[in-house]
Amino acid sequence: MSIRLTFLLLLAISLLAGCNVRQPAALETRMMTQIKRQLTVGGKKDKNPLAATEENIHAGQLDFSHYCYACHGLDGQKTGVPFADNMSPPLPSLNSAEVQAYSDGQLKSLITNGISPSGMPAAKGILNDDEIWSLVLYIRHLPAKGSLGEPKAYADDASRAQ
Repeated sequence: MSIRLTFLLLLAISLLAGCNVRQPAALETRMMTQIKRQLTVGGKKDKNPLAATEENIHAGQLDFSHYCYACHGLDGQKTGVPFADNMSPPLPSLNSAEVQAYSDGQLKSLITNGISPSGMPAAKGILNDDEIWSLVLYIRHLPAKGSLGEPKAYADDASRAQ
């Protein structure tokens, strides 16, 4: 068998095997996470120009409730989204260590450009830079799982007032 034919056969097998929908193995997940974090997701050094004030976090909450909740739930943790765990790849909880490990600039880049081929659309042209930066602030201050989207800072303030 020629080298070229062997290569084509291996390529065909790889492509067909790649068509299976399955959960990625732990090693595959770790490798891809590191590749994304170090190489493919831009904006690593970009700093959020917005301060984490109640006003800016609330603005992010409002944008999130209009743009992101259908897939991520109002709490950013897939609450009330029955299809989230059946997607391939599955949606991560936005409060997970995997997501929170991205820099603010990387989160902005992911929101701005979307995540292909996952189905996450690009916000570029829909939301402006300040709206996207406020979404990043909200993602950093997500509420408790199962809540209606009230950020941690607000929940803490409400409990102190009682």
